[in-house]
Amino acid sequence: MRSGQGGTDDGVRLGAAELGAPLGERATLVQFSSAFCQPCRATRRVLAEVVRMVDGVAHLEIDAEARLDLVRGLGVVRTPTVLVLDAGGRVVRRAAGQPRTADVIAALGAVI
Repeated sequence: MRSGQGGTDDGVRLGAAELGAPLGERATLVQFSSAFCQPCRATRRVLAEVVRMVDGVAHLEIDAEARLDLVRGLGVVRTPTVLVLDAGGRVVRRAAGQPRTADVIAALGAVI
């Protein structure tokens, strides 16, 4: 995924308790959004399209303002930020800004 803030978060794991929803069977796309963020709406559409195309992948959208604890703990500095989690909830990729469908699929390919 292209990224203004890229890379991995070595050793960071997230689960249903932290995210408020179950993880995907094979991978999870966690999107941090804010209410007035136009790129967040476009990102939501891109990630929903990927979830329809790739079995076992879940998309969870988190309101950054409502979950400041998680935002601060993960070092999220802008919205949208997307984290790619493997089946065990380990953060394997992170990108800030609106992703392209092909980049999301490529990031998932490294996970599943």
